[in-house]
Amino acid sequence: MDLWKKGLSVFLLFGFGLALSQAGPLNPQGKGKSTGPVFEESDLFLAGKGGYFCYRIPALAVSTKGTILAFCEARKNNCWDNAGINIVLRRSFDNGKTWQEMQVIAESGVDTINNPATVVDRETGAIWLTFCKNNQQVFATQSKDDGVTWSKPVEITQQVKDPAWHYVFTGPGHGIQLKSGRLLIPAVGDTTPGPVTWRPLPNWGKVQFSYCFYSDDHGASWKLGDALDSNTSDECEVVETADGRVYMNMRSRPTYTSPQRKHMRAYAWSKDGGVSWSKVKYDARLPEPSCQGSVIGFTDQDRFGKDRVLLANPASATTRMKLTVRVSYDECQTWPVSKVVHEGSSGYSDLAIAPDKTILCLYEEYRTDTAVEYDVGARLILARFNLAWLTNGTDHP
Repeated sequence: MDLWKKGLSVFLLFGFGLALSQAGPLNPQGKGKSTGPVFEESDLFLAGKGGYFCYRIPALAVSTKGTILAFCEARKNNCWDNAGINIVLRRSFDNGKTWQEMQVIAESGVDTINNPATVVDRETGAIWLTFCKNNQQVFATQSKDDGVTWSKPVEITQQVKDPAWHYVFTGPGHGIQLKSGRLLIPAVGDTTPGPVTWRPLPNWGKVQFSYCFYSDDHGASWKLGDALDSNTSDECEVVETADGRVYMNMRSRPTYTSPQRKHMRAYAWSKDGGVSWSKVKYDARLPEPSCQGSVIGFTDQDRFGKDRVLLANPASATTRMKLTVRVSYDECQTWPVSKVVHEGSSGYSDLAIAPDKTILCLYEEYRTDTAVEYDVGARLILARFNLAWLTNGTDHP
């Protein structure tokens, strides 16, 4: 009897070990499996390093091959918006754990090359980067080799900017490709009265509005969408919901310098793929100090059991701090789950989803807690975390 028991035990242990070896390691982001919360941070761009005074304005993209691309503005001699600025890039091939050295993607001497806004074409594999020159011209460049090389930038200003507008701001952050195949880039127009000036200070910011431009032919040409309600919102990002509508989440106006500012995020809806929009409304459940934010689709009902959308922004009504990520389970109607990623001074951010379902958030940390827009950026930090961490273990895909 004892020999029989020992034989059975050996058989069961061998079988269990074989099953585990065939299953492979448990993936904390895998569907239906979770080994607990995961949260890691790393510095991607540090002020004063790499030959630049400071870095600001993050943008993320994930290629069809799984490469993570992190873009930002590299500001040469100071941290002002109208300084000499290049757009730079770092790439990761392991879901954001390690990164290659920085490379310059777009530059133009003393000009301001800024406002990176990305979109990936899942049908062609092309990674598109749109950006501005002195906030009066718009250019587009693409990479077909996961960011190793980039095409010569093509000016698309006449296609995506109304001639009556004085300034234009692409993104910043990421655009999306709709289920229809349309490439959709969020942007900002400016019709501030008075002369168009650039230095010493640009004459902008008094009248702005959100809008989108788009391409239905894989970037061969671009079209201008309708402007949203004037002076109600500006910097924005979009996400397509399960019913085919497009939700835009926006920085509200007037600006943070105005006593009439809203202290909350703005939003609008489109039923025609980002061409026209509903009236801009404000969400008192989403406090903000007037700052750019990011929104992204995370999972869908068919493949992961739930529709999940994520939103990131500094969740303080008065100061750029408390960078917070939220989860919506009802297509951006409510945001019942939230968690602070960074308690201290923090500003612009961009979200992306790695191939293993790790959530990536590239965000600005400022040097001081005053968090004024022109504070020198201390660094751009990449936060990597899973849904278990974000929801305190109550949810995982």
